[in-house]
Amino acid sequence: MIQPAPTARITVSSPVGDLTISEQDGAIVALEWASGGPSTSTPLLNDAADWLSGYFAGKTTSLKDLPMTPAGTDFQRRVWQAMADIPPGETLTYGDVAQALGSAPRAVGGACGANPIPILIPCHRIVGSNGGLGGYSGSGGLTTKRALLDLETSTGAALSRAA
Repeated sequence: MIQPAPTARITVSSPVGDLTISEQDGAIVALEWASGGPSTSTPLLNDAADWLSGYFAGKTTSLKDLPMTPAGTDFQRRVWQAMADIPPGETLTYGDVAQALGSAPRAVGGACGANPIPILIPCHRIVGSNGGLGGYSGSGGLTTKRALLDLETSTGAALSRAA
């Protein structure tokens, strides 16, 4: 599914590189590694930037007020919701998620790789059945995935996606 061009975007610096957050129709639609050109400040993008700042500082925060509408298939959105339900500092395997959704691990891996809003939709919390990291499409690949998991476990942050 092709996402319409964002109406606003903001780039923020983070320990894992510059992150550009995009908004379309009042919801976050993408988070990308890199500078995304000219920034347009909106209340939602400022809230997202504040959340990321708190996340990287290891502070307790909630995403309940950050509307997100990632473009994807129904199956991908189900996988992304399953990822969002994994508590910070915890992981599930591709197989765990596949079993819960009545799917196959490889399909879950494909949905993880297609996640347009990494970190906010925490695809880094999905790992291989052998305990290996699996893959990660973000900048820095597995190094970034390990850094995000280490951040969540070392800070003991109670980051949550409140309902």
